[in-house]
Amino acid sequence: MRYGYVPFMLLGANGTAVALITTGVADGIGKAWLLALLGGAVACSFAAERLLPYENAWNTPQDDDRRDAAHAIVNETLTLGSVAALPLLAALIPGNGIWPNGWPFALQVLAAIVVADAGITLVHYASHKIGWLWRLHAVHHSVRRCYGFNGLMKHPLHQALETAVGVTPLLIAGLPLDVATALALAVAVQLLLQHSNVDYRIGPLKHLLALNEGHRFHHLKWAGIGDVNFGLFTLIWDHALRTYSYDPRRRFTTDDLGMAAKPHYPDGYLAQLTEPFKPSGACAAPTTGTAAPAPHTTSA
Repeated sequence: MRYGYVPFMLLGANGTAVALITTGVADGIGKAWLLALLGGAVACSFAAERLLPYENAWNTPQDDDRRDAAHAIVNETLTLGSVAALPLLAALIPGNGIWPNGWPFALQVLAAIVVADAGITLVHYASHKIGWLWRLHAVHHSVRRCYGFNGLMKHPLHQALETAVGVTPLLIAGLPLDVATALALAVAVQLLLQHSNVDYRIGPLKHLLALNEGHRFHHLKWAGIGDVNFGLFTLIWDHALRTYSYDPRRRFTTDDLGMAAKPHYPDGYLAQLTEPFKPSGACAAPTTGTAAPAPHTTSA
């Protein structure tokens, strides 16, 4: 499990989606297959977290399980809704685009992932630099444990913005509906893996793929220290922006997570939706707050 879990999730779940679409099986069962695959990925994530946990305490709910489930249901429903609306959105864009329809389907999905990764990563980076974006994004950083559902714990407005920036270039290029469907599943699987409480290993790929070994550094609660490793699928943009950080000696606990400048951020789902719009909402900017003690610095 330590070495096979990531290939199983990345190649198994996404590969099944590609196979169902390319063989035409998906056409006969509508979008039920997508929900089944997503449900299976979530179930595998939870099972693996209990069989091989990174931190045992993170498997115990901290009055956050219902809230996180609400975030996941709402945000995944929005994602599926945006996929369903793709033909209408595509009809609003003039021209036939430049999408490489002649490529093998798997390569088309990979191309969509690369483009979406760039847009979503840059919005994520901006969300740590621009005050009003940070207020929306702070919902995601209020977590006190890292486990699969954390990836889907986002303010729906922030997710909509990330999705719009990541997908708009693809729409302009003429993104086909089938590729968009596979991309939606790939994003969900990636978020499960990125925030997973599974103590898996990916070897040297941890410096290239945006998975949990590197993403935990992004959730360090001290201002400025967690402004690293913004990538969704890859860390390519972090290397380019000089925001990549990794220290093999670092071990994470609950005390390292959250926001030092806003330790009592609301826990309830509805309260988290309204918090960014309050005058005293999320800390004014991610660059202000309690600094990390010297032993907690990371090596870039």
